[in-house]
Amino acid sequence: MIPTSSVMIVSAILFVLGLVGVLIRRNALVIFMSIELMLNAANLAFVGAARGLGSMDGQLFAFFVMTVAAAEAAVGLAIIIALFRKRRSTDVDGASQLKW
Repeated sequence: MIPTSSVMIVSAILFVLGLVGVLIRRNALVIFMSIELMLNAANLAFVGAARGLGSMDGQLFAFFVMTVAAAEAAVGLAIIIALFRKRRSTDVDGASQLKW
């Protein structure tokens, strides 16, 4: 049996890696993948805490996070595709220059 503290440490490491990816990278696809990594780290923390407490609440929250991630994937990819069609690049610095 894996201790809850180990699960939380792995979750924190994954979340920090995702946060670094969001803050450092300028490519929209890499930022998008980093946000997904952060959401998966939150899922791992919810499930690990639920297992440690002997409750099913964390798994329920993880299910809701997965539905939000699916919606974010659909909308985010649509925005990235529109950005690429307009600018021929997925660089987010160029996206800040888009005007009406």
